[in-house]
Parts: sequence; structure tokens; C-alpha cells
Amino acid sequence: MKTIIVPTDFSATAYNAARYALGLAEQMGTTRILLYHAYELIVPVPDVPSSIPMVDPNELKAASLEGLERMKQDLLPALPPGVVLEYRADNNLLAANIDTLSKEEHADVIIMGTTGGSQLEEILIGSNTIDVVKHTSCPVLIIPAEVTFRPVRKIVFACDFKKVGTSTPVYPLKRLLSVFQAELHVLNIDKDGKGLSTETPEASLLLDTLLEGYHPKYHFIDHSNVVEGIMEFADREKADLILTIPRKHGLFESIFKRSRTAQLAFHTHIPLLAIHE
Repeated sequence: MKTIIVPTDFSATAYNAARYALGLAEQMGTTRILLYHAYELIVPVPDVPSSIPMVDPNELKAASLEGLERMKQDLLPALPPGVVLEYRADNNLLAANIDTLSKEEHADVIIMGTTGGSQLEEILIGSNTIDVVKHTSCPVLIIPAEVTFRPVRKIVFACDFKKVGTSTPVYPLKRLLSVFQAELHVLNIDKDGKGLSTETPEASLLLDTLLEGYHPKYHFIDHSNVVEGIMEFADREKADLILTIPRKHGLFESIFKRSRTAQLAFHTHIPLLAIHE
């Protein structure tokens, strides 16, 4: 692993995610961390009264770079040996540019903080972190605001056995598992109470083949709420990381109901790693 990108808005949550990135960089053997700030220049709208002050784009960029330099200096004392800390600022929307950025910078993982929120915030306001997960193919590690770094020794892989063969991102999944060298628990939640289907043994055998060499332990749990089931299991196992593969949903569902990954990101107190199918 060479590069970690840490998007920041200079909040306490962003600083916490950056400190987590420093600890993870040492465990992963990362050589470079990039602090990134996307500042948005508001474009003037015709017929708006001229008395409204205009923002100087040069001043906006200067303020962004100043904030990044201050953040870098704050983090330097905790920087692991052999790791370079850099920063970059661009005039754009974070979610719209994050995929291009991750490819330009050859990022292995993006690390972001989240504060979580109420159900109303979850539905109406959304989260910049969730937007990043939706708009990039790069793995995104979501760090809850109160979490401090501890080495990743145990991972819970929340997995839908019905879609193992068609949607499991084998290469990035194996790459990250190889880096962590952690105890791996594969979890399947049955929320309808139907028990194991006829396809389950075949699906588990396929997944076992994909995860050969990582010695996964399999768990099948009945729970009426998938997110609560994952969290309860991860707590019981004292997991250091929850791994999930976000699924693509239709427009109607995305407006009226958040995905399970989004729900997890809002409510988890354990770092959540999202790897796209």
C-alpha cells in the first residue's frame, strides 16, 4: 500500500480520521498520505443584486492551502517513520471529483470521518462521506468521530451470500486482507427468517474458494434488522473493522431509503471499509 487520501473540511472529525490514517499507515506499510481539501467557488448568478460580496478565487485557494499546511504541521509529530505527508486543494465538489483524484494520485484507500446523526439527518441531509463512497471505485474507510486507532486484528465481512459470485471485488478485497493479515469472520444475516436456502452451500463454497488462504470463519444469523444484526455481531466479536460491499440501487430507493452501507456508516462505532462491487 503506497498512498492514503484523507479528505478534510478541517473539522474535529476530519482531524480524527487523519490521526487514524497515521496509525493505519504504519500497519499497512503506507509510504504517503495526502490531505485533500475540495473548496467550492460559488458561481455568480445573473440578476442577483451586485451588493452581494464576490469571493476572490485566489483568496479561497490561499485559505484552503493555509488550512492544509496548519493541519499538516499539527499531524507531523505523530507521522510514522518513512511516511510522507502531503496536501492538495482543488476548486470542485468532493464527491464529483473523488474518483478522478484517487486515480491521479494512485490511491489505495480513502479515509474519511463521519459524525453520524439522527434518522432525519440520515434521510434528508445525507453525508459527504456516503457521497464519496457512492462516487468512487477506490476503497473508502469510514472512521466514526469517537474512534481512535488500534491495529486491525479482527475483521467482520458482512456479506450477501446470494450475490457472492457476481459482485465480490476479488482483487481489492484480497489485496487489503493480505495487508491486514487479520482474523476474518464472514457474516450472513437472514432477516426474513427463512434459514439457509438451497443455494447457500454452493455460495459459501464459492466464497471459501475466493478467500482461500485467509482462513475465514462463517457465521449465519437470523435478525429482523440487517444493520443491527451486523453491529451486534461485530460488538460481540470485538471487531476492529467491518467490511462491506455497497450495492447499486435504483433512483426511487436511493431517495426514500438509505442503503445498508449508508445506515452502517451513520450508526457504526467501528471503522467501516466499503469496497465497491
